[in-house]
Amino acid sequence: MFWEGLEISPMILFRMGALAVVLVLLVLLIISFRSRGRVFCQYLKYMTGIDLNVGLVNRAYKANGRGGVRDLLLDLIIQEDLSDPDRQVMPGSKPKPSIYEAGIFDD
Repeated sequence: MFWEGLEISPMILFRMGALAVVLVLLVLLIISFRSRGRVFCQYLKYMTGIDLNVGLVNRAYKANGRGGVRDLLLDLIIQEDLSDPDRQVMPGSKPKPSIYEAGIFDD
């Protein structure tokens, strides 16, 4: 067959293996950067009950970097606090439905 007449030196095999490892690491790096907004939104939903659109977070990050996402988050938390002044948050309690679950901030 094809492999019988093909002689590959150990150095070429080592380079091919190193190239494969580099490609796998590069793919993992790209995936981690692409999923950053989604992970942030999942964490925010779990910790505060605020459900954000991933696209909104990604646009804020592209426009103003980490500071833009921080400002967006602070604005949303302030709006949430002002929307229901009688709401009391106790440690260990489940988050109550908020204005964010109504889809106001979805694009």
